[in-house]
Amino acid sequence: MTTEDKLAFRFDCGATWLNLLATTGRRFSANPVERLATPERLTDWLERVDLAPQRTPDDDDLRRVWQLRETLRALALATVDRQPPPAAAVAELAAFVADHPDPIRLAADERLRREPPATVDDALARIAREAVGQLTGAERTALKSCPEHDCRGVFLDPQDRRRWCPAPACASRGRVRAHRARRSAEVADQAR
Repeated sequence: MTTEDKLAFRFDCGATWLNLLATTGRRFSANPVERLATPERLTDWLERVDLAPQRTPDDDDLRRVWQLRETLRALALATVDRQPPPAAAVAELAAFVADHPDPIRLAADERLRREPPATVDDALARIAREAVGQLTGAERTALKSCPEHDCRGVFLDPQDRRRWCPAPACASRGRVRAHRARRSAEVADQAR
């Protein structure tokens, strides 16, 4: 996989907040890939998820995005693992949502849309509310985590058909490992 591929944004996790989690690749490896390394990359990502704020993101916005992303990751993994959510993450998310009201103002031109968020925090509030809805609602049972130890990417799998996250590298590595294990078992059986 080329550096360019590793930095490509992922929009295949099933929800905007899950795609935010995917802005870090191989999160649990020795060399995680940060896809939101600059305010410009954040601007690009927010534009692609239809949440471009009226004010251009800066370094402080980027740090808040990283913080919210990791808070949501902790809550998502606890949900998938059917563990109690970390109290600090719950408190942080609750405070963030409470501090950032986001009244719905609709606009209509060729389609119905929400008015754009004024700031990155307003955009994050929309993402956080989406996460809260899925983490506390019936959809929480459709959340899965990639079994690859260095990924653990969280994604929606309402049909319960996926084994790995949507990243092709994870499925490929998993299949190769499974094939090698089957071959080793066959060789061991033949040696007996």
